[in-house]
Amino acid sequence: MTALLQKAKAYLDARRGERVTLGELAQAMDASPFHLQRRFKEAFGVSPRGYQDAYRVEAVKSSLQNGSRVADAVFDAGYGSISRFYEKPHLGMKARHYRARGKGQRIRFSSFATDLGLVLIAATENGVCAVKLGADAARLKRLLTEEFSAAELVEEPMPEVEKNVRAFVAGEGTLARVPVDIRGTVFQRRVWEALRRIPRGETRTYSEIARAIGAPAAVRAVGSACGANPVALVVPCHRAVRADGGLGGYAWGLPVKKRLLEIEKRRRK
Repeated sequence: MTALLQKAKAYLDARRGERVTLGELAQAMDASPFHLQRRFKEAFGVSPRGYQDAYRVEAVKSSLQNGSRVADAVFDAGYGSISRFYEKPHLGMKARHYRARGKGQRIRFSSFATDLGLVLIAATENGVCAVKLGADAARLKRLLTEEFSAAELVEEPMPEVEKNVRAFVAGEGTLARVPVDIRGTVFQRRVWEALRRIPRGETRTYSEIARAIGAPAAVRAVGSACGANPVALVVPCHRAVRADGGLGGYAWGLPVKKRLLEIEKRRRK
């Protein structure tokens, strides 16, 4: 990372909670706005404004988790009004629900056996909010409970979702249009959206994904975003691989990732 970018990032970090325009930042850096914008995005995966927005969202999330009122968290993070915060779906769930680890939310979940092992899928009224894979149903339920500790978790059959997931695991269906209700930073959401655009049976390297979202230098950050994906299969992070052909990482284990890729490539032929 160049000294210019380090200085620009430090300038924004020192003014967290403020709105720093691109013109102001460029003037402070004695650089061309266009050049600075392009270089910043290449290095960090987001524009200077996106970087500020991501910080604000994280600040709100942190305050909410610590028990702050929604209004206090939003204004302390530098938003001029609550409506400005809600202009974009920063958290997926509404802020008051995130603060309370899903309090006030009714989340349905179901677990079932597949050729990959057990799959637990959970959904709010807006879409799928969690997908977990493994061999121990109790552990998967515990992970869900920890993530949404204050939500009303209701275990009940979800036949349509189960049907779609089974077809997907068998290599005969797609989950590309399944609605999701997930939280993430600006950068993470861009990576997840790019993953959903990868056709079944194909893979992309982390570098290719970074280039696809306009952040060619953010390869490691792409890998981290894949690891933070809360809805495996629905957001197919198993289709992200290393440039040398290696599988890279996978939250639910490399054998599962390898199996998924084998199924998809076989069915594509």
